[in-house]
Amino acid sequence: VQLVESGGGSVQAAGSLRLSCAASGYTYSMYSMAWFRQAPGKEREGVATISHGGSTTSYAVSVEGRFTISKGIAENSLYLQMNSLEPDDTAMYYCAARRGCDFGRWRLATCYTVWGQGTQVTVS
Repeated sequence: VQLVESGGGSVQAAGSLRLSCAASGYTYSMYSMAWFRQAPGKEREGVATISHGGSTTSYAVSVEGRFTISKGIAENSLYLQMNSLEPDDTAMYYCAARRGCDFGRWRLATCYTVWGQGTQVTVS
């Protein structure tokens, strides 16, 4: 079971980035997915989540209206389109997979059984 993120980088404020997460080794469609981020000296926080079928999403208040999470079933991929980026969005971004926790508990890191290695996003 493996998740591999890509697409991070450095961008100026108000710019955009699209993160990708490639999944392998398990039945991707059975898992709800999420993006988390962690800035230096701060706790890991949930950014966005999408249900296993792709019909339901939820976002952190700080990114709602700017970020969009989506799921590519055929490609076993997860995406995060990030627009209007701000310096406070600077962090390491991780994708993660969960099963068994209620959708309303998506922000709990303990609900996730599979994590990627992270991709760095820097906004200046």
